[in-house]
Amino acid sequence: MTTIDLLPDATDMGPVMLKTATLSRLVHWYTAGVGLEVVAERPGAVELGVDGRTLLVLEEAPDLRGPNPADAGLFHTAILYPTHAALAAAVVRMTQIPGIQFAGTGDHHVSEAFYFADPDGNGVELYVDRPRESWQWADGHVYMTTEFIDPNRFVQQHLDRGTLGQASAAPVEAKIGHVHLQVGDVATARAFYVDALGFAETASLGNTALFVSAGGYHHHMAMNVWNSRGAGRRADTLGLGRVEIQVPDADALGAARERLTARGVAVADDGRALRFDDPWANVITLVPAAA
Repeated sequence: MTTIDLLPDATDMGPVMLKTATLSRLVHWYTAGVGLEVVAERPGAVELGVDGRTLLVLEEAPDLRGPNPADAGLFHTAILYPTHAALAAAVVRMTQIPGIQFAGTGDHHVSEAFYFADPDGNGVELYVDRPRESWQWADGHVYMTTEFIDPNRFVQQHLDRGTLGQASAAPVEAKIGHVHLQVGDVATARAFYVDALGFAETASLGNTALFVSAGGYHHHMAMNVWNSRGAGRRADTLGLGRVEIQVPDADALGAARERLTARGVAVADDGRALRFDDPWANVITLVPAAA
């Protein structure tokens, strides 16, 4: 792919919107454990984030059913912490939530991660990146693996006990690092997210998973079929509402619109953002970062 076919290097992930039947329960979970704060409220919706910057939008939808585990949709939302100490503090906060659903750990070589499920069953990854200079690349693909991390040892090594009492909130640098989706098949995901939208492929696991990014990041988005092989378009359910991707400016937005429409993707353009569905009806919005 040429540079003009790719999303700009400065592309990043914006807020993720989740639909929930019990708004207050999710607000408590993401504030008490993840360490987000209420950024804005309106009837039936709460925005959570850090330093006035929204990372999650929670919208109440009591009439919707929950998704089937084999449906396309959200695999996890991944929140990136700036330091090992900040991640260790988040892991400690998580252990203090009654009934916390812990789903495992992963040393991925490029990053170190802890996995949870929120009270609605949405996957959540909390992670920290290793320095970029330590990542190993070959032929445009980055080496990633999954090895066990001992949570107790991680906390013992990295927790700043002198500031633990003040570490009730995520640091201002915390952000949505990536979003991982469940899809029906990898080939269709590649045709959409790489060929049409303009991410670069950074890793794959045969025909079971695909990882894509802009600007040489290990991945901004991923798609897998581990639970959802053969899934069709989603119904409107609880769980994932939409994923936002931020591009640097209006020129980048216009270039993305041209790529998408040239490949037959229906795009709604209100002059401020693009809104479109991926092949499984996961809603994606593309906005200029300045917006």
